[in-house]
Amino acid sequence: MSVWSPDNIKDVAESVGINSLNDDVLQGMSSDIEYRLSQVLEEALKFMRHSKRSTLSTQDIAQALRVLDVEPLYGYESTRPLRFGEASIGPGQPLFYVEDEEIDFEKLINAPLPKVPREISFTAHWLAVEGVQPSIPQNPTTAESRNQELIPKGPGANPTLAAVSDSDNVIVKPLVKHILSKELQLYFGKICTAVLDESNDEYRVAALASIRSDPGLHQLVPYFVQFISEKVTHNLKSLFILTQTVHLASAMLDNGSLYVDPYIAAIVPAILTCLIGRQLGSSTDPLAHYPLRKLAASLLGSVCKKYSKSSHTLRPRLARTCLKHMLDPTKPLGVNYGGIIGLHATGGPEVVRVLIVPNLKEYEVLVTDAMEESETKRKEAGMVLGALVGSLQSLEQDSVGSSNGFTNGNEEVMRTKLREKVGPMVAEKVLEIGRPKLVRAILES
Repeated sequence: MSVWSPDNIKDVAESVGINSLNDDVLQGMSSDIEYRLSQVLEEALKFMRHSKRSTLSTQDIAQALRVLDVEPLYGYESTRPLRFGEASIGPGQPLFYVEDEEIDFEKLINAPLPKVPREISFTAHWLAVEGVQPSIPQNPTTAESRNQELIPKGPGANPTLAAVSDSDNVIVKPLVKHILSKELQLYFGKICTAVLDESNDEYRVAALASIRSDPGLHQLVPYFVQFISEKVTHNLKSLFILTQTVHLASAMLDNGSLYVDPYIAAIVPAILTCLIGRQLGSSTDPLAHYPLRKLAASLLGSVCKKYSKSSHTLRPRLARTCLKHMLDPTKPLGVNYGGIIGLHATGGPEVVRVLIVPNLKEYEVLVTDAMEESETKRKEAGMVLGALVGSLQSLEQDSVGSSNGFTNGNEEVMRTKLREKVGPMVAEKVLEIGRPKLVRAILES
């Protein structure tokens, strides 16, 4: 027996002018109506469950009718539960209707107006400034970025599993696609060729001048940094290439329009290699690499002065590295020379006073031993000795007061004290200069 009563179908048929229906037709229609209603209810229950609700709403019924391609009911879009009232139109014929909410016009008129909705607007913000993402609410946080980095890139790629299985066909898509215009690509190739052109000095000078003054090279900065690192790494035997890469780095740092702060950590290792590298060049001249070391020290000093405020650990780390290579007895004298001038360039008189002078007497033993060896060693020892004296001369400029000469009977005392402080060889070189103020500055340091 059908749940839907055939009498209800007969009443509806009579209301539209159909007065006589066969009982079999009524029974068949009631079964079909029951099926259609159950189908609508099943679809509506799906919407209710997906909405994480336990109460069926009229919106669920409307969505179910739309899914079943049936015209939805109109007038039942209320979010509040419907209240049905019952009215009797005759004996045994109840009529159910939806009770309308009574509205008090006085309350409606005196009610405050709702807030005016905001107009649709657009705002702009920086996603990245010179490759660095600013910390603003619109940009993803560091934790979100780290999670994105851990996600395998590429269609169906799993780099971890592929690495474990020794698979070489892993496709990893880069996070940022850096596109250079054809003009910048051509410019980069021309500059790299010109800088390393040993036969055309005018071409090379023009290229460095362009890098030093051109304001539109922001996109090429990482490529120039990579070019410098590669050339220094693979051409340690060529003094010309090393010298030109240092000039190229200097030209980039001199360009006030370029933001090079994020790339200092990549540029400094190349400069340090040219400063304290163990074997630079293949020339038979033992002093051929010393001008390169001096040029690198000058550039390293410029880097410290310009970028030590943005990187507070830059100067201490460079001073520690240079001091280590200066005092290492196993290193060649050229490396010691680079450490001495590097210390002087990075810290000036203060570093000379704190790091070089206290270790000078002990280090002088290495220079003295080199002076007693071959002619080549004596030349290199002379360069090291000149670097030591040159760094000590900065103490005179930093000292307070003046002295025109030694007092009577005081010269021998000052000579003895100076030998005890810096060693006899360095003391003699300092005294040969003939500046008592310099001697006094060294003794007071």
